[in-house]
Amino acid sequence: MNLRSFDWHKLQRLASPQAAADLNAFLEKLPIAAGQTVLIAAGIAWASAGALGLFTTMQVKGLIELRAKLQETEALLPPVPKIQDIPVPKTDVTNFVTGMKDGYKNIDIKSNGSSIMISSKSTAGYGEFREAIAHVQNGGQGWRVNIDRFCVGRECQTFQLAASLKINKVSVVETKTGD
Repeated sequence: MNLRSFDWHKLQRLASPQAAADLNAFLEKLPIAAGQTVLIAAGIAWASAGALGLFTTMQVKGLIELRAKLQETEALLPPVPKIQDIPVPKTDVTNFVTGMKDGYKNIDIKSNGSSIMISSKSTAGYGEFREAIAHVQNGGQGWRVNIDRFCVGRECQTFQLAASLKINKVSVVETKTGD
């Protein structure tokens, strides 16, 4: 809007004392011109809108207070560490298997990365097989041994006893609050 084209005389007429008197006269004649039913309906609509606005304001205030309490509670939570499995280095597993082979002559023990495969051609070596698995489970410091594959008896194809054990180390990683 351009200020040069603005009609300042209309603004002066609206701000004059006569304009206030005209508005007062209009409002006094309004019930006669519009009818009381229309005015009552308009009053109810305005009252409903006001009540709805008040209700909304109160609910928003409650939500803001609840959010502040929630943020305060979250700030008080201690950081919870995460537990991660890290594969044991191949050299550690290979060295462990090399030292283990001397004690278990009737079963086959091999390493493959961070896994150890223990197998036997017959079920007669079950006791030694079981002890070899227990030896691995009590193996290195901080080792977490999981059975990846286990087979005993007729279900096995090549060996009568076979187990594949996956070896990891447990690592605890601290997390920041809010994660």
